[in-house]
Amino acid sequence: MELRHLRYFVAVVEEQSFTKAAEKLFIAQPPLSRQIQNLEAELGIALFERGSRPLKTTQAGHFFYQHAVKILTNAEEVKSMTKRIGMVERTVTMGFVGSLLYGLLSKIVFLYRQQQPHLKIELIEMTTLQQVKALKEGRIDVGFGRLRISDPALNRLLLREERLMMAAHASHPLAVHKKGVYLADLADETIFLYPNNVTPSFATHVQNLFAEYNLEPENLKQVREIQLALGLVAAGEGICIVPESTQTIQLAHLNYIPILDETAISPIFMTIRNMDESEDIRSLIDCIYQVYDLEAFKYDRNFV
Repeated sequence: MELRHLRYFVAVVEEQSFTKAAEKLFIAQPPLSRQIQNLEAELGIALFERGSRPLKTTQAGHFFYQHAVKILTNAEEVKSMTKRIGMVERTVTMGFVGSLLYGLLSKIVFLYRQQQPHLKIELIEMTTLQQVKALKEGRIDVGFGRLRISDPALNRLLLREERLMMAAHASHPLAVHKKGVYLADLADETIFLYPNNVTPSFATHVQNLFAEYNLEPENLKQVREIQLALGLVAAGEGICIVPESTQTIQLAHLNYIPILDETAISPIFMTIRNMDESEDIRSLIDCIYQVYDLEAFKYDRNFV
């Protein structure tokens, strides 16, 4: 049991509704319900009277609520007093590849701002290679990217592996395969890759995936960015391979179809300098896993 579980429980009690509590916490309702169920399972008791409107606590739930509020209040007071001892404005600068904003990075940064209001947080869009250089030069504190680039001066954390999808116009013959397609089905298509201004890149990653299956697409077209690639797809000019989170970009007649090959994934990495064990970085990692918990993502908290 962690403090965030107490925050979730207290919010549900005070809002008397899972839906309203989820809105207050800026999370979805189903993951919040799962976290409360996990808390009840850990305690071995029911905390709420199911079916009551508005939602009411059991006797044990009321007792737990009173003490949870005290614990959270004390924790906030201790944290606040400790920070005041040597309060100076600190800045955490994050480098990121643009496609990650369509996934969970925006939620993670928003939560980080809420939990660390004393920090100045700066976001800089840059490629993974640029992040490596910026980290070593001290221009950023952490990088978020999709490429598996190793450097002895840096520590890389695999956050999760995101499935890839095919973006196609609704009229495209492959768009009828709602359950999914294979890379072999795409080899003869016009495929838009991005970006076109640096290597290695996500475009390189996609080409390497085809090579793993001894496939050589002959009609590859590289464009500047993901939005341009999807716009061309929506115009019926071809298809594009994108991370699953790209589905948040909705254009007319644009369909997203799963790619079923086992290795059709895009890893997401967080990179920091070796031996950087600062409180700010640890707090950021905690925020990442709070969001992953609420989204029910599986993860491994090990640096690689």
